[in-house]
Amino acid sequence: MTINEIKSNFEKVKQRVIKAALSCGRNPDEIKIVAVSKSHPVDIVANGISAGIKVFGENYVQEMKEKIEQLESRQIAQPEWHYIGHLQTNKVKYIVPYVSLIHSVDSVHLAEEISKHAKKLNKTIDILLQINTSGEDSKSGCAPEETCDIFRVVKEIENINVVGLMTIGSFSDNEFIYRNEFRLLKSMKEQMNIKYPEVNVKHLSMGMSHDFEAAIEEGATIVRIGTAIFGERN
Repeated sequence: MTINEIKSNFEKVKQRVIKAALSCGRNPDEIKIVAVSKSHPVDIVANGISAGIKVFGENYVQEMKEKIEQLESRQIAQPEWHYIGHLQTNKVKYIVPYVSLIHSVDSVHLAEEISKHAKKLNKTIDILLQINTSGEDSKSGCAPEETCDIFRVVKEIENINVVGLMTIGSFSDNEFIYRNEFRLLKSMKEQMNIKYPEVNVKHLSMGMSHDFEAAIEEGATIVRIGTAIFGERN
């Protein structure tokens, strides 16, 4: 996909984000678009950077690491990287040097591992707790009823900041289903802010190419868009 094609697609997504935000009285500047480049080659990432995209999200540790190294070897300035996929503890050390936000923290054990590697690098990493709002076995994330207990422990761990919550909505044609999941995530954010006002849980990462307008109307501050920007994956 060419720079101009990506630029055109990204512009269309931005306009849709603006329209969705304004339709519910929100400021579009509060919403960050993460361009999901998983399964696309590094040339697409390079073209995306040239097209003006600043934030990229990856789902697989090895693929992310290879893209970062290839951009370095081409002397292309790194974008802001977000890790959005399921993260195994033994892979944490490979991404901690590069990521600015990890969306998919779903256990105290994983948070502790991120903290350990962040401490070695003398950095603090922002994280989101992933909540399984759909209850599907195929999805990662804390069960909603466990979130408060996990949050209470994770917020005290050194070298990480819990800045929000993340969910993956049901891939459904029924808007009622995924809107309810987004509403559940927003209500959990409100609960955390009442219970732990010192933390300031500000972000909701929810919404992808097929449902991001609904997610914005339900309070998303981060949307994860792949197909609508880069086309279908091979």
